[in-house]
Amino acid sequence: MTAVRLETTAESGSGTGERPRVSAVMPCLNEEKTIGICVEKAFRSFREMGVQGEVIVADNGSTDRSIEIATALGARVMRQEIRGYGAALGKGIGAAKGDIIVMGDADDTYDWSSIGTFVRKIDEGYDLVMGNRFKGGIMPGAMPPLHRYLGNPVLSTISRIAFRVPISDFHCGMRAFTREAFDRMKTQTPGMEFATEMIASAAIQRLRICEIPTTLQPDKRDRPPHLRSFRDGWRHLKFILTFAPDYLFFVPGLALLGVGMALLVLLASGPVEVHGLKLGIHFVALGAMLTLIGFNVVNLGVMAKAIIARRFSGMRSRTVAWLTGSFSLELGLIAGALMFLAGIGVDAYILAKWWQTSHGPMEETVHLAFLATTSAVLGLNLAFNSFLLALLLSNDADAR
Repeated sequence: MTAVRLETTAESGSGTGERPRVSAVMPCLNEEKTIGICVEKAFRSFREMGVQGEVIVADNGSTDRSIEIATALGARVMRQEIRGYGAALGKGIGAAKGDIIVMGDADDTYDWSSIGTFVRKIDEGYDLVMGNRFKGGIMPGAMPPLHRYLGNPVLSTISRIAFRVPISDFHCGMRAFTREAFDRMKTQTPGMEFATEMIASAAIQRLRICEIPTTLQPDKRDRPPHLRSFRDGWRHLKFILTFAPDYLFFVPGLALLGVGMALLVLLASGPVEVHGLKLGIHFVALGAMLTLIGFNVVNLGVMAKAIIARRFSGMRSRTVAWLTGSFSLELGLIAGALMFLAGIGVDAYILAKWWQTSHGPMEETVHLAFLATTSAVLGLNLAFNSFLLALLLSNDADAR
């Protein structure tokens, strides 16, 4: 019986035929104890606001009476076979007919009677309105201490820095947004990280975002919550790092590249002594390694920026501006060739000197040889990476 139910994609519900202005979307998985309360509160809010609204329950495979209850109360039910918080919401939001969409959980932890406060902020011109549980009030027992004092604050702080957006509660499940804004977000993640993806995408697209206080009540479930602290926490962190190339690639890459090149230049002519420390050939090898690693990490960051820019047409960054305005395959090939030839030229000089002498070990040129070899390898990397970058930019141009 359950398998047949999951394969059904028909929608159910009732309406007046008038196009709704506001859609309330609730992800649902076995919420029979609370789904009715949430649906009734949402419809009551619409009546109090004097707007035409609809309630969509995005069911994610319920085996209890959740669908039956929601349908009886006038909600439309959309069934999503793919498991996950983001997958369910994506299905429900995709089916929404309203110009304004309000989303929130179906466990009665969020106050569906407060739809009006979110909609009013949208009417003021904001594209995404976030609830903030820490400012609105977290009732005793509503949030585990691990989430309240560690998980949420830490992940929200990292996200706020990574995406440069003044949001203090990235994981609040109650939020409102316009249909146009959601279409521009282009969300893809199926799991709990969907909550972070929405804000990150909105920030990258330069949408207008604000926060308003909202309350969080203890849920009324008689089963364990769907959230898995460490698994879902890692999924959030993984998404943040993936979509924050400045901090994942550029900051560490440039640091490694800078230290490595400084060592190579400092030791190019031979060992030196710095504050009583003798730096010799081993530090030259370290410099070469740091330079090569740093360059490749920075290059990955450039590639990541190009990929993200393809997904989000509204993205603004100096790197993207340079890629689309100044970079060309020819420029990359010329720069790479010059670096390669410079390294090979120095190596040729060392070879000629060796040939003209007694063919001995020539320890005095080892430091210079490291510098030359590093330059040649960097030149080849730059040339071949330019082909890949040109391919990405070419696909981007074709897509537009």
